[in-house]
Amino acid sequence: MIRALVVDDDFMVARVHHGFVTRTPGFEVVGVAHTGSDALTMVEELRPDLVLLDLYLPDLFGLDVLARLRTDGAECDVIVITAATEVDAVRGARRQGVVDYVLKPFGFEDLRERLERYAAQHEVFAADDLRGQQDIDRVLWPRGPGGAADLPKGMSAETAGLVETALREAGGTLSASEAAARVGLSRVSARRYLEYFCSVGRAEVSLRYGNAGRPERRYRWGA
Repeated sequence: MIRALVVDDDFMVARVHHGFVTRTPGFEVVGVAHTGSDALTMVEELRPDLVLLDLYLPDLFGLDVLARLRTDGAECDVIVITAATEVDAVRGARRQGVVDYVLKPFGFEDLRERLERYAAQHEVFAADDLRGQQDIDRVLWPRGPGGAADLPKGMSAETAGLVETALREAGGTLSASEAAARVGLSRVSARRYLEYFCSVGRAEVSLRYGNAGRPERRYRWGA
């Protein structure tokens, strides 16, 4: 289980976020803090894997809390959850190594998707060694090339992740029909995701010629 600490000065908002995290498989909330100083104390005592950190706290600005955590050697990851849209806040969070930056308000499905993406990164780091470039890409670019926002209209990051996993685990090539069967999509939808991966250089396609008819398109992860 990934152990999370929720930090938000608003008691009702903290309760909602607590519920969102608890509803996400593989996560548990080990504590809730409402001030920056309480957050620092609870990180030291509870050693969470992940901190969901609001920036507007009554005693300390969230980025100052984050800086203190880094100075103190805390190894937890941080997802910033805030209403702050200032460029300096986003830039500062990025420089201090946050794994995500989520604007309030948001729904459960949005946070769940982000937590699942984080869990995939966490799993990679739990291994003694990375298997190669694919694992490194998975950690550094968890949303894929250019980020999930760059997916074509009508495509979801969650489904893209499922198709990616099927292709990675195939141990060879897959056709659109085979990928669709593994993921539970229509062949047309699966092919759309596969072609997208090829277009951004994350997968490659080859043609398999039979005795008659059009050649079959076969997809392999990693161009």
